[in-house]
Amino acid sequence: MEPRIQYAKTSDGVSIAFATMGKGALPLVTLTSFLPNLELGLRIPGMRSAYERLSRNRMVVEYDGRGRGLSERNVSSFTLDELVLDLAAVVDHLKIETFALIALLNAGPPAITYAVAHPERVSRLVLWNSYAQGADYWEQPRQKAFRAMREADWQTYSETLSSLFFGGREFADQIREGATPEVYKAFMDATRGFDVTDLLPQVRCPTLVLHAPVMAMAYLDISKALATRIPGARLAVVEGNFGAVAEAVDEFLSEEPEEAATGAAPQVLSGLVTILFTDVEGSTAMTQRLGDTKARELLREHERITRECLRAHGGSEVKTMGDGFMASFGSAVKALECAIAIQRAFEERNASLPAHPEPVEGRAEHHALLKVRIGLNAGEPIAEDDPDGRGDLFGTAVIRAARIAALAQGGEILAANVVRELAEGKGFMFGDRGEVALRGFDDPVRLFEVRWREDA
Repeated sequence: MEPRIQYAKTSDGVSIAFATMGKGALPLVTLTSFLPNLELGLRIPGMRSAYERLSRNRMVVEYDGRGRGLSERNVSSFTLDELVLDLAAVVDHLKIETFALIALLNAGPPAITYAVAHPERVSRLVLWNSYAQGADYWEQPRQKAFRAMREADWQTYSETLSSLFFGGREFADQIREGATPEVYKAFMDATRGFDVTDLLPQVRCPTLVLHAPVMAMAYLDISKALATRIPGARLAVVEGNFGAVAEAVDEFLSEEPEEAATGAAPQVLSGLVTILFTDVEGSTAMTQRLGDTKARELLREHERITRECLRAHGGSEVKTMGDGFMASFGSAVKALECAIAIQRAFEERNASLPAHPEPVEGRAEHHALLKVRIGLNAGEPIAEDDPDGRGDLFGTAVIRAARIAALAQGGEILAANVVRELAEGKGFMFGDRGEVALRGFDDPVRLFEVRWREDA
């Protein structure tokens, strides 16, 4: 049965087309980018099957924003506040009190804005290949190339989009029918000014940041930055298209509330804090090689080992980001001891694997190595609690720790000079890596490798 197209009127008088599929206790409202439109989305087999999966246990609501698809087309203004009005019109028309939100690409900022303004209504948030600041997003090389193509040849641009996202050029005509090139340009130009960075710490609902490289218009760093700044958010890198994304979203929405909130509430510390980041080296390639299910088994092994070490050394888990952790310590010594314990635990695990293992069905951990990189920094981050007592840390000290971890190799621990100085005389061995420029920082940071192996 085809979904029935209905209309809602925004507070500024724009007619918004929407459709619903399925029934259930917790509705899911989907916000797509300017393309594809509602009608096209229901024709594309991959998108259609994704909607059908998500609507098995819940009502799924999709709508066309102003200026495109089946909604009112005589629109030329696309401010952030106006796009939020489109969402508000649909959920108010349906009298939905509480719902989950999923936002794709440019729909992220309006979804974040609504979630912060109405925390009592948005129960969970999924941000898919999205961003907080439009200027950063549009400076990505791939985006620059697509923008140049769009401005040069609308037909070639639509055919390229159809091939990239929908597996062929056969939907290019529908893309062109969904919006005029002039209106599409007006929308895209407006998104360059979107910036909800200051709202990210105010997001109170459990949040999943999804990065699907095959359909991404920007690099993973954009998604990681989004997950880092939202309290309790997790990052998931999904290898695959609409079906894989639907599976990840369905799993997130089906979790119990305490699971979606990432488990036990971490202790948010004040004053001088040592921040530790972990990251599984080559996690994206690993997922491509093993597939989603087996790769997820390996990441669960990473989570188990890391959490055991955090508990043993007094670390507070701030958040997990799919293939990595952010943790805090009140002591630089404890943080270093924990980092060393993590590396030794993974070294022991990897050494226990057979040299030429036979694959065992359902046991990916028997035939794949896990190499973790770790970065440490210390400072006085901004600490914030949400109403449920979950906490998060923000600020320069946190961002610098994440940048340091990204520079490490698998099996390495890199620490900022401040961490080395705090642990001076405590028996740790360091190798000087010199002054290093970190992306986004004017002043270089002196880094040290923590020599953790027994033969160091």
